[in-house]
Amino acid sequence: MAQVLEFKLPDLGEGLTEAEIVRWLVQVGDVVAIDQPVVEVETAKAMVEVPCPYGGVVTARFGEEGTELPVGAPLLTVAVGAPVADGSAGRADAAGAAKDEGSGNVLVGYGTGAPPARRRRVRPGEPAQSFAPVPVPDTVPAAVPAGPAAVTGPVRADGPVPVISPLVRRLARENGLDLRQLTGSGPQGLILRADVEHALRSAAPSAPAPKAQEAPAVRPVAVPATRPTTASGAAAAGTRVPLRGVRGAVADKLSRSRREIPDATCWVDADATELMNARTAMNAAGGPKISLLALLARICTAALARFPELNSTVDMDAREVVRLEQVHLGFAAQTERGLVVPVVRDAHTRNAESLGAEFARLTEAARTGTLTPGQLTGGTFTLNNYGVFGVDGSTPIINHPEAAMLGVGRIVPKPWVHGGELAVRQVVQLSLTFDHRVCDGGTAGGFLRYVADCVEQPAVLLRTL
Repeated sequence: MAQVLEFKLPDLGEGLTEAEIVRWLVQVGDVVAIDQPVVEVETAKAMVEVPCPYGGVVTARFGEEGTELPVGAPLLTVAVGAPVADGSAGRADAAGAAKDEGSGNVLVGYGTGAPPARRRRVRPGEPAQSFAPVPVPDTVPAAVPAGPAAVTGPVRADGPVPVISPLVRRLARENGLDLRQLTGSGPQGLILRADVEHALRSAAPSAPAPKAQEAPAVRPVAVPATRPTTASGAAAAGTRVPLRGVRGAVADKLSRSRREIPDATCWVDADATELMNARTAMNAAGGPKISLLALLARICTAALARFPELNSTVDMDAREVVRLEQVHLGFAAQTERGLVVPVVRDAHTRNAESLGAEFARLTEAARTGTLTPGQLTGGTFTLNNYGVFGVDGSTPIINHPEAAMLGVGRIVPKPWVHGGELAVRQVVQLSLTFDHRVCDGGTAGGFLRYVADCVEQPAVLLRTL
């Protein structure tokens, strides 16, 4: 008899309690190998492909694409030890009888080596459970062998769909494009975003997208009588957008920051001409290019060494300010999924070149949706370069539970008194929002003034190297 194992949505770590099903990678009746990705989910932190720790036949899936499930809810059931169509026991062994300890691999915040949540045997006439699993088929396709050849995407008749990026899958899904029909132009036939965009441009405009491939759309919700009304008494109209995923996480964190942190903001204009000249000279010397963000980050770590009060958090239960020894520097990055804040670990131990390389790596991961929850949490101070949006200033909201955030506006030519004469200089506005519980204005002002001095005279940094 086949043994059915239930695979529940695992704890993805970092305090995440739910995830949204973005795309199923397997169908009921498919044979899966141990550690084969079976579903792509989106958490409040990142896009994650969840591997199944059991090998066998998928007998049920719980939840449609677009459904949000809590951690611990059933994802799917897998029948192990099921008979194979040609009776070959050798091929069934690859996805055959499951081991009690699972695969032993680790995904983000959970180990597949944890004991399975529930086991039962399929018996004829057994009453259906609340999730109504599909019965195990009498004959199934030959098992897919485990190992490097395990499927990493949706399965098609002639093999796995060669696509890695979740954003490519989402683009195809939102436009009703079947990836099984594409031939990739990347290495070993990998399907790239350009392939999907080319296929969409070539498609007939009248071809309707099949509903089964559509992404969960934002649907207008019927407005009950208890919802807000206008002055004339008519029900308020409009499209309601659910606050979930990244947008929901941002809303929760910023609301908590406003509720709990008594913040204040100070700002100063600084002449960044010499900093820009120093960057040009450094890049002209050869080697990896140094970004402006990397130089500003190096200035931040030097300033935090002088003003450690701003690299802290507040424990109100103990009524203590906890000053942190390591600087884990977060930086704001705008992506297709919304605003994310990747974290550079141990930024205080890095030079400008190392900081620049880490910024580039994390930014690329943010754009492709491959950041892990661990790379988006644990920051102690945040650097926000909103100047890339073409604005001069802002009063940023502190990234709870941190104590401060430095904002950097655009650098633009402005009239400036330099050397006793009026000149056109490259000017930037710097703003510091800080938790008034950890320090007073004197400390915050001293931090911001030191940052401005380093921007105006980069040689000031040499005293701290």
